[in-house]
Amino acid sequence: MEKHGAFTFVLHSHIPYTRQAGRWPHGEEWVHEAAAETYIPLLNQLNDLHEEGLPANITLELTPILVEQLADKDIQTNFVTYLNYQISAVEKDVNRFADLNEPHFEFLATYYHAWYGKIKRDFVERYAGNLIPAFRKLQDEGLIEIATSAATHGYLPLLDRDESINLQLETGINSYKNHFGRSPRAIWLPECAYRPGYVSEDGRTRPGIEEFLKRHNLKLFFTETHMIEGGRPVGIAAGDAIGPYGAVTRRYLVPFSEVKAEVPASTYQPYYVSGPDVAVIGRNNKTGLQVWSDEWGYPGEYDYRDFHKKDGNSGMRYWRITGARVDLAEKQAYHPDWAAFKVEQHADHYVQLVERLSQEYSNETGEYGLISANYDTELFGHWWFEGVDWLAGVLRRLAKSDSVELTTASAYLEENPPQTVLNLPEGSWGAGGTHFVWDNTDTHWVWPIIHAAEKRMKDAVEQHEGGTEAEHKVLNQAARELLLLQSSDWPFLITTGQAKEYAIQRFQQHVDRFNSLLESIEAGNPDLELADQLWEKDKVFPSIDFRWFEE
Repeated sequence: MEKHGAFTFVLHSHIPYTRQAGRWPHGEEWVHEAAAETYIPLLNQLNDLHEEGLPANITLELTPILVEQLADKDIQTNFVTYLNYQISAVEKDVNRFADLNEPHFEFLATYYHAWYGKIKRDFVERYAGNLIPAFRKLQDEGLIEIATSAATHGYLPLLDRDESINLQLETGINSYKNHFGRSPRAIWLPECAYRPGYVSEDGRTRPGIEEFLKRHNLKLFFTETHMIEGGRPVGIAAGDAIGPYGAVTRRYLVPFSEVKAEVPASTYQPYYVSGPDVAVIGRNNKTGLQVWSDEWGYPGEYDYRDFHKKDGNSGMRYWRITGARVDLAEKQAYHPDWAAFKVEQHADHYVQLVERLSQEYSNETGEYGLISANYDTELFGHWWFEGVDWLAGVLRRLAKSDSVELTTASAYLEENPPQTVLNLPEGSWGAGGTHFVWDNTDTHWVWPIIHAAEKRMKDAVEQHEGGTEAEHKVLNQAARELLLLQSSDWPFLITTGQAKEYAIQRFQQHVDRFNSLLESIEAGNPDLELADQLWEKDKVFPSIDFRWFEE
């Protein structure tokens, strides 16, 4: 049977930079939890599929700042300590539940004891204490594609200097090459945030984000559904990018008109953005809602493990969701076998949906389309405990599908190059599809500080590019601190309130470090001792060159 469409999971993996920045409830344990509950289970499933001879072919994005953390020796050591603590805590639960004559909870504690023990063995023995070579091996063997992102997940459209965008991208690509031994082909823009070219209020011509990607030889990025369906095809790939975009608040370089496209843009196809160099693929909404929807997404299944209720002694999660809006006190005990049965049902349902949607698109258009299912990687395993097993179930079924081909995003693009240029609107995958989550009344104060740091860095680079070795070393560390203070995580956490005070503290910490380094440069006395101290705290992007901060 001839296949009529393709499918790829596009998984976005990111944790804020937390090295030596505290532990529970905020800090390095974010990395430990994600490694234990998401990354190692995912690696296990992908390797199992590979050993079965099944092509998983997922597109896995790992942000450079996450890669740097997972490869860090201190974080690796602390991760083993974290696992030992979890094993010890759940062992005490086994004895406690036995004393309380709670046989099912004793069984669950024993289940977790074995689960954490296996995670530790896999980390130490199967992956030799470092997950990055394990991901690299899967890519080298052709099973997955690893995409990159901006260095510290900086929110690119709101940065004031093009030099900052170049620094974010060049540093991220350099990190990728160091860890994966090749150049990336695709990028996940932080928060899927995009803007077209425009003329700033001070008269600067600022290129669209795609121009920076072209400059760094990145051929593909991903975006939210509305960014594709809200745009308009504007002609053949070699033509000019012209299309409507409604009322705008910036002086955009792309001319707008009321020309209506004969065929609306679709997330089933890739498009070139502004010209035939950089392509975009949008998230498929119908498959996405099966996971994201609060009302009927799979993770809300009543038999799945509840994320919010924890044991008061160990912090383990021994309860299932139980029902819609069930109070924590009314949650019922978790049954792993019940959950495993639902995983199989949901994998079957999802694959049937993918095959049906692919067939419908082919029947309606006569074209071979792509379904791109884009999710946060940490949703699977960490937030949705059974999620990694579900992913594997879907991949195992689609690998044997007669009608849908598993692929990676770049492989699909090579075999099915875009035929149309699309004029993308400005936006993100945040609330309302705008920049609001990162720039609102709670976070307005952050951006003038970031912009002032960018301007200060620009002046320092111009004045000391040909300076002494000491000046260059301090400027390299200043570049690291500039990247870290630009992280989109800080305004995001402030807005959501998840860790507001922590985020403010972390942001201000990197601002203070950056300013101290620049003050020493400006005073003509570069502080090498401070630069060395901050390197020991950060130990990130060892190959950075401040000259990457350039137009």
